[in-house]
Amino acid sequence: MDAHAEICRAIDTYRDKAVALSYEIHEHPELRFQEHFAAGLLTKAATELGLEVEREVGGLKTAFRAEFGASGPAVAILAEYDALPNGHSCGHNLIAGAALSAVAGLKSIASQLPGRVVFLGTPAEEGGGGKIILIDKGALRGVDAAMMAHPTDAEFCTMPALATHHLKLTFHGRGAHAAMAPWDGSSALAAVIQTFQSVDAMRLHLRDGSRIHGIITDGGRAVNIIPERTECLFLARARTSRYANEIGARVIRCAEGAAMATGTRVEHVVEGGYKNLINNLSMAHRYAAHSEALGAKSVEAPADTPTGSTDMGDVSHVMPAIHPSFAIARHGEGNCHEDAFVAHADSKRGYDAMIRVAKAMAMTAYDLLAQPELLASAKKEFEARKES
Repeated sequence: MDAHAEICRAIDTYRDKAVALSYEIHEHPELRFQEHFAAGLLTKAATELGLEVEREVGGLKTAFRAEFGASGPAVAILAEYDALPNGHSCGHNLIAGAALSAVAGLKSIASQLPGRVVFLGTPAEEGGGGKIILIDKGALRGVDAAMMAHPTDAEFCTMPALATHHLKLTFHGRGAHAAMAPWDGSSALAAVIQTFQSVDAMRLHLRDGSRIHGIITDGGRAVNIIPERTECLFLARARTSRYANEIGARVIRCAEGAAMATGTRVEHVVEGGYKNLINNLSMAHRYAAHSEALGAKSVEAPADTPTGSTDMGDVSHVMPAIHPSFAIARHGEGNCHEDAFVAHADSKRGYDAMIRVAKAMAMTAYDLLAQPELLASAKKEFEARKES
């Protein structure tokens, strides 16, 4: 049996169902932890493939897990399906469709698989850290390697995703009538504005590749009242979790200084963060070889490639993992989180790429199970490169 050819044939046969499912998810965008429609479609599709699906995995109502194959090593294929407030501007509908298609291809040779395939539905990548929760709850216990692929405007077999540190700052002042007795108040709004000014001054001294951005979520209640409570969020990003946490600590010092200067009080809460992504090159290069055979050259992303963050980074700290990107738009036509990307995520180019990537992932997963030396290489590399 030519396993690769059979996998690709099965994925081609499954194309119409996968595209229709991806389209339905695209047309029904759901925010993090609220992906009931998408999770329902995916679990129904997995059941129709003959899989026994465990729902509400890890206590998450929109997470699921299915497993098939023989005893031996296990490879997980991860699906994302949450949206953003402007819709599927990150193309997670295509991530879900690619993962499901890859699973369909591998399921077609289930009786010949020299190991196990795990299909894991992971909610809330957009800020909720669903994969982190699933790791903590044991959903990836016993898995030897993991993979998923993400749409962007480029073909890369690696992704230099940054670590994050997420902070919430709440300032408490004293309210007063802004015209009759402003001297009786202490402005929590002045404190939050001063914090942003201090953080902007701090940017000059951050290491290359670092990012910090924030929003004011509560700036006061009425223009003629000195604000007694304000709130803001900051997200620090860096090449390592250690440095992202260091940036977060500096933001807190900026806030404490602003509170002291304005006669207010500040509270801070660390709302979590993602780890940087450790790209497993043994796996990435095998994926790239399959991608090129399918007509799309997929190279390692240059070190200075603009990037974001993902909770797949946390997965890559506990096992060998890859998170390649695939192009559904030309450079400059719109990228992740932009309004224009919503349309790219529902396009012929997008669906064609989704099917191609499903084949490359499925064949890579099969190789990890069928070729002990490849999995051993991936594990050896992981042990050498893993970070705390």
